[in-house]
Formats: sequence, C-alpha cells, structure tokens
Amino acid sequence: MRNTRLRGLAVLAAPLLLLTACGSPPATDDGSGGSGGSTEGASAEDCAADLDLTTQGKLTVATDSPAYDPWFSEDDPTNGKGFESAVAYAVADRLGYDKSQVEWVTVPFNNSYAPGPKKFDFDINQISITPERERVVDFSAGYYTASQAVVALERSKIEPGSIEDLTSLKLGAQTGTTSLTALRDVVDPETQPVVLQNTNIAKQQLLNGQLDAIVTDLPTAFYITAAEIEGSTIVGQFEQPEGDAEEFGLLLEKGSDLTPCADDALAELEEDGTLADLQEQWLSTTVDVPVLE
Repeated sequence: MRNTRLRGLAVLAAPLLLLTACGSPPATDDGSGGSGGSTEGASAEDCAADLDLTTQGKLTVATDSPAYDPWFSEDDPTNGKGFESAVAYAVADRLGYDKSQVEWVTVPFNNSYAPGPKKFDFDINQISITPERERVVDFSAGYYTASQAVVALERSKIEPGSIEDLTSLKLGAQTGTTSLTALRDVVDPETQPVVLQNTNIAKQQLLNGQLDAIVTDLPTAFYITAAEIEGSTIVGQFEQPEGDAEEFGLLLEKGSDLTPCADDALAELEEDGTLADLQEQWLSTTVDVPVLE
C-alpha cells in the first residue's frame, strides 16, 4: 500500500514545497537586509559570524520529544536523519557550525511559540508560520509547505468525496497545531473536534474506535499509515482556507539577530537544490490521495 501511494515522489513534490518562499528577507530602503546582520551579497556564515548566541561557540537547536518520523528518525534529533534533523544541520553548516557544534534541547511544541526569552537559537518542529505566533516570535522563511490529511482505519470504510462528507464524523487533532485549526475552520464538524495532547494519543483513540478519523499534516499521515497503524489509510487531503499554504518555518526569539541569517541559509539551501534533495530523501509525497474540496 505504501509503495503504491508513494510512487511519483518527484511529480508531486513541487506543489507541496515552499522552495520559492525560502529567500532572503526584503531589502530595506538603504539596500540592506532586514533586522540583524544580513547584508546584500554576504553569506549566511558572514551574517552569523559575530552574533551572540545562546551558548558561545555552539548553535542551540530545539525540538519536542518524542521527535517523530519522518521529520526525525529513531526519536534522536542528533543523528541527522529525518527531514528536519537534516535541515537543521544543513542550516547550521551554512551558518558556520559543524555537527559537533550543534547542541539540541527539548522544548514542548506548545511552549515553543510562547512569548519571552528562548533557551535556543532556533526551534524546528513542524511549526507553522501564523500571524498570531509572529506577534511574539520570529520565523524564518518557510522551508516546507504541507497539506492536511485525514487518517482513518480501512475497516471504517470512510470514503469522503468532499470536505462536507467529513462533517458528520467524530474527528480529532493534536492541541495547538494547525491541523486542529484546519479541522475547525475548514471541516467545521457537526460535533466539537476532540483535542488531543499529542499524536500518540490521537492514534490510540483512533485504534480504540473513540474517533472516526484524525487530522494531521500529510507527511505524518503517510508515516502513520505506512509504519505505525496497520490497516489505516489516508482518506483525503485538503488545503488551508482560501488556498493559503501552510508553511513550516524555523522559530526564533522575537527580534533575534539570527533571523535574517537563517533566511540567508535557507535561501542558499534552496538555490543549490539541497532542500529539494532532502525532501525527496526523507519525505513522502503522493499521487493517489484525493484532494477534498
């Protein structure tokens, strides 16, 4: 089942990516970059060279625990495996930090975008860029764009033809995620969505029959159906309201001088094809999952 749905990786990768969004911040009137040290023509490493980071001589990167596939691998962000671990190390490299200089810390997802000082230089954890969050934290340019997906058990025989067909189902999503927002705003089910503390609880409630289906981002849905819940399937995917793409960005402390440097690093990774290569290596895309409208 997985192989069938995953064929044509490169074919659908492009619509789901945000590669064109990964660029340097807009130039200011004087021709310089945005806030921080980015200067036109300078590399990301030059930009970050003299910055005071969380720990001198280190780049401190945060994510949640557990760290899920396919974004990470073996619940170990330090191994460089999984898309976001690989992106973090690629960004670090462009900023002038080798692997031994990257220090990982654990920050719960819901705490990552809370206002105030941070104990990390950037957080990478499928954190969607939203106007509400941008009021209190910085985001880099997006490094990935994802659709939302609906996962159900095959035995449930759920075959929606449209988003409206989902409204009568009992649905759940993880708290604090854009999956939950999309569930509320796009699907707008007849009964209140079940808000779940994490994806593991969501999967268990699906298995227990407490939920008809769960909503999560598409790559995570692929991993759940292919590797975690036997007999589960993706019954459809859908976009955010009014076609707004859901973008994942690196999260930084509000006003961080590192933000424009992170933008520069992602722009370099986009320009030389590194981001596209990492997505092809670690993330799955699909030609078979129906788009619900």
